[in-house]
Amino acid sequence: MIRSMTGYGRAQAVIETMSITVEIKSVNHRYFEFNSRVPRSYGFLEEKLKSYVGSRVSRGKVECYVSIENLEDDEVEILVNHSLAASYLNALKELAERNELNLRDDLAMSSLARYNDIFTTHKKEADEEKIWSAVKEVVSAAVDKFILMRETEGEKLKNDVLSRADFILEKVSLIEERSPETVKEYNDKLLARINEFLSDVQVDEQRLLTECAIFADKVAVAEETVRLRSHIDQLRQFLNSDDAVGRKTDFLIQEMNREANTIGSKAQDVMIARNVIDIKAEIEKIREQIQNIE
Repeated sequence: MIRSMTGYGRAQAVIETMSITVEIKSVNHRYFEFNSRVPRSYGFLEEKLKSYVGSRVSRGKVECYVSIENLEDDEVEILVNHSLAASYLNALKELAERNELNLRDDLAMSSLARYNDIFTTHKKEADEEKIWSAVKEVVSAAVDKFILMRETEGEKLKNDVLSRADFILEKVSLIEERSPETVKEYNDKLLARINEFLSDVQVDEQRLLTECAIFADKVAVAEETVRLRSHIDQLRQFLNSDDAVGRKTDFLIQEMNREANTIGSKAQDVMIARNVIDIKAEIEKIREQIQNIE
């Protein structure tokens, strides 16, 4: 199914002790460009996100935002400096044993707890695979919504392009009908002009036919119209494909425009010239739409 390069998706879930929110959006771009914003302590997710999203998206400038909130603060553990605690305890006992200070021996756990340097906080090493597994689940849901929006928009683009392609074919048919008539009209005008200026001279019909043949070859557009029809058939095939066809379709539009220009350069007739202008206008509108197809 054809996809637009414009899309947005958002998903949120609570997995184990993590509240995870993922937002993903994209705009037009010639290639696949990915940028992500994740919490500083989860920087290892950036490459994984790029790889995963890149496996499901072919083109577009994609931005992904990930928010992770720990509902339970189990990432921090308290470490005890036992040797320092023992030193403090020995020092307190020594003070208590010195009778001249008249200190009351009331050593308890609370006595040591006052010394903050005995305790240090330490952040547990993150289980990257476990975190990525949880984040990937939410990212997958966000990308699903993101792709659905792209496909919905892509279907509208497809229908618009196909309707314009049908219009072009109508104009091509008019050109194909008109082209032979221009040769006959040229023949009649040429004969009338000869008779006007050389009424008493016998016309060399063979020479007249040769001149008409040269003119017919000069203004013939059959090859161009056949190729233009072929390009439109191929355009339909691309738009009905499940592959990413944005780049191929962009090249095809260039070829269609080249054929239209050639027909226009050969045109010796006002009606054909007008139809060529209409064709080129529709090709340009198709080109603008194709710029937004993945």
